[in-house]
Amino acid sequence: MTQSDSLNRPYEECGVFGVWGVPDASALTALGLHALQHRGQEAAGIVSFDGERFHQHKGLGLVGDVFGDSRVMATLPGTVAIGHNRYATTGGTHVRNVQPLYADYEFGGLAVAHNGNLTNSATLKQALVKRGCIFHSSTDTEVFIHLIAISLYTTVLDRFIDAVKQVKGAYSLITLTPDDGLIGMRDPLGVRPLVLGRMPGYEHGNGGWVLASETCALDIIGADYVRDIEPGEIVVINNDGLRSLRPFGDKGGRFCVFEYIYFARPDSVLEGQPVYEARRQIGCELARESAVEADVVVPVPDSGVPSAIGYAAESGIPFELGIIRNHYVGRTFIEPTDQIRNLGVKMKHSANRPVLAGKRVILVDDSIVRGTTSRKIVDMVRAAGATEVHMRITSPPTKHACFYGIDTPEESKLMAATHTLEEMAQAIGADSLAFVSFDGLYRALGHANRAEGARRYCDACFTGDYPIELVDKEGNLVA
Repeated sequence: MTQSDSLNRPYEECGVFGVWGVPDASALTALGLHALQHRGQEAAGIVSFDGERFHQHKGLGLVGDVFGDSRVMATLPGTVAIGHNRYATTGGTHVRNVQPLYADYEFGGLAVAHNGNLTNSATLKQALVKRGCIFHSSTDTEVFIHLIAISLYTTVLDRFIDAVKQVKGAYSLITLTPDDGLIGMRDPLGVRPLVLGRMPGYEHGNGGWVLASETCALDIIGADYVRDIEPGEIVVINNDGLRSLRPFGDKGGRFCVFEYIYFARPDSVLEGQPVYEARRQIGCELARESAVEADVVVPVPDSGVPSAIGYAAESGIPFELGIIRNHYVGRTFIEPTDQIRNLGVKMKHSANRPVLAGKRVILVDDSIVRGTTSRKIVDMVRAAGATEVHMRITSPPTKHACFYGIDTPEESKLMAATHTLEEMAQAIGADSLAFVSFDGLYRALGHANRAEGARRYCDACFTGDYPIELVDKEGNLVA
């Protein structure tokens, strides 16, 4: 697994989208990927199928950059398509790593889009290379391609099941084949999200099906939410309709709790829980747990906004937009020199001086990773005239690396793993610092405490309790 040394906050783990039985499937897929842009900004790709042939287009950049030309969309005909937004958690930023990956087999073509990370991909790759498999990318997604190729089963679906039974990790998959159609799946513990929707007209038996990482992608194309794909469930969508398979049985679920804190869009609903309301409730819990006298509550945009609203409502302290975000600075922005790199925070955020000057400020943010971004934001708020700056964080301290598809630094570079709370406050320059407690986090999600809630969620980045075996890490292998 490759983890960037330049990260100052965790980054998303990719977005997937697929439609079946819909005119202009590729155009709808591009819209769905646009709604999932927050999950990956490095690259985007679409593969469509017109009933006879597969068509594909992919490239580096945002969805609008890759698919903004109508001439490109015209090369992607068909009533079925899958798409992918990439943020690299394994492999570098190269066109060969852009998904969906496509391969020609003896049974025909197959395309796969993958969100998450495999914890035994390096181990599997080593074995596959010894068998003569030739890898063309450095992404762990290609492991699926080769496992399907060497499977001794006859049908594509059986080959697919054979492949996924050999991998370990946190993932959601969407696969497109000529005969079995659209295949969607979540890993056996359901760490990564995947939802099912239907296009208008399904009441009369002619509406298409949709698979997506989040419900916000259903909303943009006017699809109705049906349900979440269950942990370990495989859904097969084709001309015969939809059927569900559960080759792993019921292993419970450990959904990534950070989806609610930061990753998902606030207008999405995941596992039946509205993300916006979850974040607002976390802010309320923070206000109850770590109250401090202040004049304004200010979010660090954008993920801190709902929680800051909750904090302000619970505390009675006014909510103000004291920091303004520039939405036109992407995460792929080139930072060639130290001088420009040090201006990175000011490029993304600017202080609203009239709101901050002479005020005691509570800053609400989602996490502290290395601490360098938090330090620059605190300094910026002080430079705007704030008399006190109190930082409140809507997650517990991030003390452990994620191996399940979220790009975080190694543990030695995580501030909370190497500093006490007091040392962290001093390092970022805050007058006080507080994180939401584990019990507070799970109360916000509707549970009595962590002992109850942790049975449903993965919170390994906070606790080190990894629910899925870290095969490559334990074997000192790197994907």
